[in-house]
Amino acid sequence: MRKFNIAVVGATGAVGEEIFRVLGERNLPINKIVPLASARSVGREVEFGGETLKVKELTHSVFEEENIEIAFFSAGGSISAEFAPSAAKAGAVVIDNTSHFRMQQDVPLVVPEVNPNDIALWEKTGIIANPNCSTIQMVQVLEPLHKAFGIKRVDVSTYQAVSGAGKKGMEELVTQMQKFFDFSLESCEPKAFPHRIALNVIPHIDVFLGNDYTKEEMKMVNETNKIMHSDFEVSATCVRVPVLRSHSEAITIKFEREVSAKEAQEVLSKAESVVLIDNPQEKSYPMPIVATDKDETYVGRIRADNYDKKILHLWCVADQIRVGAATNAVRIAQKWIAMQEK
Repeated sequence: MRKFNIAVVGATGAVGEEIFRVLGERNLPINKIVPLASARSVGREVEFGGETLKVKELTHSVFEEENIEIAFFSAGGSISAEFAPSAAKAGAVVIDNTSHFRMQQDVPLVVPEVNPNDIALWEKTGIIANPNCSTIQMVQVLEPLHKAFGIKRVDVSTYQAVSGAGKKGMEELVTQMQKFFDFSLESCEPKAFPHRIALNVIPHIDVFLGNDYTKEEMKMVNETNKIMHSDFEVSATCVRVPVLRSHSEAITIKFEREVSAKEAQEVLSKAESVVLIDNPQEKSYPMPIVATDKDETYVGRIRADNYDKKILHLWCVADQIRVGAATNAVRIAQKWIAMQEK
């Protein structure tokens, strides 16, 4: 079997570190793996496959010098904008975790459980975009329901963990909780978030746009229909909550016909990468502590609307560093590798 040279850009960040973990767990055919980061991180070490790897500097020439064939990018949109084209020009397929290329018309936006065939479009630019973390878990649930019953509209409210803001977000919550128990919480100045996150929820993720939705909310609106090749209505309210890891979502779905909760449960129980936990009488439902460090999206609390039999409500949870970033990116790579071997 052919083995591949792989680079991870942003190797020392939260998603970069998780990519190394997922690559190790999924046994991709790797010849060598090159951790890349900015000059200030050069020389730092990452662990992979029982080996200690030294971080190298991200440059425009490193992809050609190292003969990189697959390049994972998770170092921010401006870094992807500058360096991803160089990686693609050197012959690598770029799997980009940032928002920079997602809505570019000739760049496929992929969730392998939903639109794997779009991976074949990578040759147009050499780039495949990884969707927003909240979008990924949502479309994994929506796709099988849309195929079965036809969706007309989706309204979603997210409960997003602080790890969505990276290591600095997690550190800020931990620090503030420590200050709370030290009776000095009021002394904390928020840095990662617009307000204090400890003992609080913030209905504000990313910047506000002219329509009073945030950029994060519009990502979910626009990305969903691009991934699913659909045109149903989507509205989102994205909220930051004081949870370390794993995003939760309350989703309301209007279908083209009447759908029972039992029918939806039956469909979702068979859906790829989806785990149904739905026994509220036994206090059994998805929670962040259930989903953390897992590669599946958990769904439950499926119930019919009290007034409209075409509407269902449900709750889903997924580890956004894995399902919403690293695992999705590695699954894309696995599918791409399989295509090369045909």
